[in-house]
Amino acid sequence: MFVSSLATLLSFATAAFGKIIYAGVNESGGEFGVFSPGNVGFGLPGRFGVDYAFINKTTVDIFVDQEKINFFRVTFLMERMSPLAFGLGSKFNETYFAEYADAINHITIVKGAYALIDPHNYMRYNDPSSQPFSGSVIGNSSDPTAATTAQFAEFWFELAHRFAQNPNVIFGINNEPHDLPTDLLLKNNQAAINAIRSAGAAQLILAPGNGFTGGHSWNQTTGNGDAPSSEFLNLLHDPLHNTAIDVHEVHIDFSGSHDACTQPGPSNLAGLTSWLQQNKLKAVISEFGGGNNENCFQFIDDMLNYLTTNDVYIGWSIWAAGPIWGTASPCCGADTGSLEPGNLNDLGQPDAFSTVWAQAIRPNIPKSMYMSRVLPQISI
Repeated sequence: MFVSSLATLLSFATAAFGKIIYAGVNESGGEFGVFSPGNVGFGLPGRFGVDYAFINKTTVDIFVDQEKINFFRVTFLMERMSPLAFGLGSKFNETYFAEYADAINHITIVKGAYALIDPHNYMRYNDPSSQPFSGSVIGNSSDPTAATTAQFAEFWFELAHRFAQNPNVIFGINNEPHDLPTDLLLKNNQAAINAIRSAGAAQLILAPGNGFTGGHSWNQTTGNGDAPSSEFLNLLHDPLHNTAIDVHEVHIDFSGSHDACTQPGPSNLAGLTSWLQQNKLKAVISEFGGGNNENCFQFIDDMLNYLTTNDVYIGWSIWAAGPIWGTASPCCGADTGSLEPGNLNDLGQPDAFSTVWAQAIRPNIPKSMYMSRVLPQISI
């Protein structure tokens, strides 16, 4: 349970700033440069600034100073941070870590915003060549090439230890686990939580569910008969009571590849919302998106309003900005473009920052956001 001082602080925060504590954008690019089906090891480690990159610092400055957001989800690959030659664990590629830390420090120390660390690996390790489906499931004891749950914990202990003194860092355990036994996902999530806390890191942790951590399928069987996330994720234990649920919800067919929005957030999230309420948990919608059209603008607006009016949700971030997208579209139709300010789409027109962001996101950014302060615990 909360101590009284934390409860009082959280009550004040909710009254003064609204229910959404974190609002922002995904920074995609650290996972780039490896897609080559069947070609294990392609693009590893890769060339910084050519094959992959984490942020444009000027973009972060624009988002914080002009757009007044406070939250960035920053992707990386575990195979680059913890190279295959070493195996998953505590031995890092120090060059890659330094490049990543520079991005995180710019967001959190220079700009005073929050950075969600995102190992973009789908709870898999050793082969990112055909993500999201390549690689061995972490903890799969029947796969001799798979990293173990213990190795996953070693990795998280080392990473959390390095950021333990930065209160503006948030730890996302893994991007979009899928097609694995949900009890194994629980085991891996719990191992990561235990390791992060053992490293002396007290910051917020976000734990994903199965089935690509989809909010719409939280109470459903996914994959090849994998149990619903709702049957296991409430069994997680955090000794500091500071773990929330990491949820993704895209408004089309849940793939993010089309420019029409057909999946309404409020109804799709209703079951998850009830589960969060019943289990006294909080959640962040750390990935969602929509195309450049009035239909999607309305769907995004409806969902963000829904999150605001249901206090089990404490944050959101839209997919995606990032330094390597160029004229490509990371979401919601080939012509939408990225959310990177100043970019163009494939037709040479303004990208999603000038359309989707301006029309659907900017009006929903909370007027007052937390910046550069330690937040009270938000889950029990």
